[in-house]
Amino acid sequence: MSIVTKTGDTGVTGLMFGRRVSKSSPRVEACGTVDELNAAIGLARATSKRKFLRENLFLIQKELVILMGEIGVAKQDLPRYLEGGYSLVTPAMTAKLDALVEQLEAQNISFQGWATPGANVNSAVLDVARTVCRRAERRICALQATSELHNPEIIVYLNRLADLLWLMARWTEQPAGKRKRGK
Repeated sequence: MSIVTKTGDTGVTGLMFGRRVSKSSPRVEACGTVDELNAAIGLARATSKRKFLRENLFLIQKELVILMGEIGVAKQDLPRYLEGGYSLVTPAMTAKLDALVEQLEAQNISFQGWATPGANVNSAVLDVARTVCRRAERRICALQATSELHNPEIIVYLNRLADLLWLMARWTEQPAGKRKRGK
């Protein structure tokens, strides 16, 4: 089977379970933006020399696949999605992000005012991922505004992820001697 299906040549695409929608639909826009976020986090993971970041960013990427699957389902197909055993974004997933935020904040990261991206390649890439995350959050909020979002935890998760990515970027900017060892 070829990657070229030609089914999108008229400006429509398929959601999970075959429902066809315009490529400009808010749901498709949200899915695409989360896909961009996952790619940006992949770049941050690939450019990082720190095991802590590589491992945690990889786990976040796996959770973004869950999130993208969930938003790739039309509201009316959600029962079928759940019956198929697919996962939803949960408060436990957000709690993992909260724990990472606490872990990094415990390392006395210093910052004042607005951060200027670009202190190093990895922090700059993390800041790009953060900005894409904020855009994904706005796209999900657009779904919520049209009553098409069935799980408000997705917004909480993305909000927390953007905070974490900002903190990770600042963490990579700290001189090694200023950070607590072990992480």
